[in-house]
Parts: sequence; structure tokens; C-alpha cells
Amino acid sequence: MRHTRLSVVPKSLLLIALSAAGAAFLLPALAPLPAAAAEPATSPKGSILITGALVLDGTGAPARAADVLIIGDAIARVGVLDPLSGETRVDARGLVLAPGFIDTHSHADDELFDHPDALAAVSQGITTIVVGQDGESPFPLADFFARLDRTPAAINVASYAGHGTLRDRVTGKDFRRPVTRAEARQMSDLLATEMKAGAIGLATGLEYDPGIYSTADEVVALAKIARAHGGRYISHIRSEDRFFWQAVEEIIAIGRRARIPVQIGHTKLAMKTLWGQADRLIQRLEAARAEGVEITGDMYPYLYWQSTLTVLFPKRDFADRAEAELVLAEITPPDGLLLTRFDPDPSYVGRTVADIARLRDADPATTLMALIHESESLGKKTGGETESVIGTSMSEPDVERLMTWPHMNFCTDGGLDGSHPRGFGSYPRILGRYVRERSVLPLDQAIHKMTGLAAEHMGFADRGRIAPGQRADLVLFDPATVVDRATPQDPKAVSAGIQRVWVNGVVVFENGRTTGVRPGRALRRAGPGNS
Repeated sequence: MRHTRLSVVPKSLLLIALSAAGAAFLLPALAPLPAAAAEPATSPKGSILITGALVLDGTGAPARAADVLIIGDAIARVGVLDPLSGETRVDARGLVLAPGFIDTHSHADDELFDHPDALAAVSQGITTIVVGQDGESPFPLADFFARLDRTPAAINVASYAGHGTLRDRVTGKDFRRPVTRAEARQMSDLLATEMKAGAIGLATGLEYDPGIYSTADEVVALAKIARAHGGRYISHIRSEDRFFWQAVEEIIAIGRRARIPVQIGHTKLAMKTLWGQADRLIQRLEAARAEGVEITGDMYPYLYWQSTLTVLFPKRDFADRAEAELVLAEITPPDGLLLTRFDPDPSYVGRTVADIARLRDADPATTLMALIHESESLGKKTGGETESVIGTSMSEPDVERLMTWPHMNFCTDGGLDGSHPRGFGSYPRILGRYVRERSVLPLDQAIHKMTGLAAEHMGFADRGRIAPGQRADLVLFDPATVVDRATPQDPKAVSAGIQRVWVNGVVVFENGRTTGVRPGRALRRAGPGNS
């Protein structure tokens, strides 16, 4: 008899779960599953039976031995299942089967169509990415999603609407000021259009141009528009170092005033005087939640970030020596600033500010200011960014403590062709180094943060769990060998231990390489105001 000791989520419970997740990404009601005795002896065409896996279902529940049946793009059954004729079978004994990982903070927007197989993502088990981060998003989103419909990638893609992108459309180069009432109305109209196109919500980059010049009132007004359409708010907050606590209070206030779920993007304590204060941060966030603000966070598992040299100067006073010396003393030391791009002199790539200071026979503060001056001068001629840097600013105990916060999910903050190893290594790094080697958190909780919790934070109802009716986004990995290999010197090294990855029921990665199949989908937010 097939499907003995079957473990199935009843239709009523599944619909309750979907309802609780809100209006976003709603599934149609599932038809009742046929009784075991009535099932045909031959499997439906194209069905896949994964047998003998240790299943971590994404809810945080402990692993259990189970088989998983995929029919089409969905999970049909979970339990002890007898194989049928014509079924594709995958022997998963000794391996863990988890929902596909959801990267809630990705910068693959610009690279997706050049790298549609998405090796960086699928090789670490990522099946869904969320772009439009730090205030920058594809524009208009309707065109971006339509292009994904025509030429899909190997992964699913959702997007926020970027506050900076909207501001650019309205203010142009005259952005170093608050917006006028008329401009605020224009931004609201643009955001409403993007929300109707399927944006998850509003994303800000308040430490970057042009978002750094916005007021809290400007952001709250837009967040209210996002909320009216059933959306969410995510932010690279206004400061991750000098003014960190003020920035935390600002995002809490935005959540309270706009009555919208808010998420701190790539959460970090990126200044020496902040080190050791992870517990203080968690206590403040928990207090905000107790007050009714639905605040969450995401993070990546590295002690170093990637951005531009200019972001180190919030007042944009690049010639201020005292500020440069503060940066190098408190935020990141000269040998912790590694150039990954420098168009004025490409030979500097791979060198630190300390290295370049020695080459120039200058002190580090002078060198830092000079590098910014040279890149800014070239940028004025070319009209774009001309430098990027990896900066080491975080402490390991803080990273480990933040990982354990129940409302913290994981992300990469990376791209598909970037120079920070997070783009290729974030999820295997957590599984290999923080779960297996350091026991910072148990495997079931790590998987929950990569899947079910991430789906909840993004408003996805049909992904992030292994249960009947969920989309068949799955990753099969070896818990004994999974680990990252990417480094700043070799940022595109593929991780070990990821055996096979399915997206919408189709294998996109196996035997250490992509399959060339691209079953990913554009995930548009469904709900109020979405056409």
C-alpha cells in the first residue's frame, strides 16, 4: 500500500497558514488529496520521488526521515511513500532536504540577465532572491517583471521599489535637499504604480545618495503608500556606525507611524565603540515588537561589508582630516579597507589603503582622502561610480549573537558576479562554520531562518516550507561537508556540499554545476491594489 504512515498538512490548516501570512502571494485553494487506495499504480507524468532524506521542513521542527513527492511545480506528498512506475526517483539517504533558501537582500538586479543560470545563488541552495535593495530598484518594475516572464532565470525573483530610484526620477541631480510637497506627491504616485506592478514594498538606502538627504517624514509618507497596498518596508538604515542608535530609533518610528512591517537590512554593528552591544540592540528591537512594531532583520555571516569609500563620510566632507582619522581609528583600519574597484588606477584593486599609503609614501588618512578625491573627479566625468571597497568593521561575538535572534533571517547582500565572497558563500558558510563547527545555532533553526522565516518576512505564502501545496523549491545537501570556499581573493569559488537544487520542481544545479534550465519566475506581490 502506497503512502503508509503519511504525514500531510490538512487542507484546513494550510489555508489558515496562508491566511495568516497576509494577502501576499496567495495560493488557490488546494483540492483534497485522493485517498491512498484510490491512487493509480502509475505516477503522474514528470513526478519526482525523493526518498530517504532527513527532511527539515522550514518551520524550525527537528529533522525527520521522510520521502517527498513532487508533481509539476509543487510538493504533493510528504511521508513514507511507496514508489510508482514511471516516477523519477532520487535516493537522498544520508542527506538533508530543505526548502530552497530565500535571499531576502540580493543585488542581482543588474546581473540577472547576463547570468541567468545564477550559479552564485543556486550553488549555495538559493532558489528565490529579493532585489530592489538599499533604495535602488529596476524601473519600471512592470518592465522588469515582463522581461523575466519572457526570459526567465534559474531562480525566482521578487523586488522592492527603491526609494532612491523614485527620488532620482523626481529630483534628478538636484537631490541634496528635502523634497517639495509636489515632488513628494510625484514620488507617491510612482510608488503606487510600482506597488500595483507587484513590488513587495518600499526599500530605502538612507546612508546613500540620494536617500541620505530625505527626512523621516518623507519616508513615512511613502511607507504609508506601501502599507495601503499590502506592502512592507526594508532599509539600509541611516547609519551602521556613528549614528547607529538614532538610525535604529528612526526605523522603529517609521514602523510605528506607518503601521507597516519593517526590516533592518544586513544588520550589523560596524564600529568599534558598538562592539559588544548586540544584546542591547536585540533588547531594543524586542521592546519595539512588544509595543506593536513588527520589526525584523536580516544579516550575512561575514565580518566585512562592501560599499564605497564615500559611505564612510556621512556628511560627505571628504577633505575633513579629522573625519578620515576617525574612520580609520574607529570604523575600519587602513589594512581593513580592501579596494575591489578603482577606475582611476586599476592596479590598486586587491590592495588595502595601508598598502597604497606605503606605495605613495603618505599617511593612511591622506591616502584615504586622496583616493576619494580621485574617484569623485573621474566619476564627474564618467557619470557613474568608479570605486568600491570591502571594509572589515564587525566583531565575531556580535555576528554570532545576532544570528540567534528569533526574528533574524539570513541573506547574502551580494550579486551574481561580485567581488565579495558573500555572493557565493553565505548560506554554506552558516551551515558549515556557524552550525557544524561552532554550534552557534542548531541546524533546524538555521534552516528555518533561511526558509520559512525568510518567507514570512517577505510575505511569501507558497514558498519556504516542505509541505503539500508549497512550490517545489528544494535543496539537498550533505550536512557533514557543506561549507563555503569563496574568499576576498577568490570570491567566486563554488561552495562544497550542495548536492542538488530544484526550482519550481525542476533541477537547476547538480554535480557541482548548473543544468542550463531556467524555471524561475517573477514573483509579484498579490493583494490590495495589485492589478
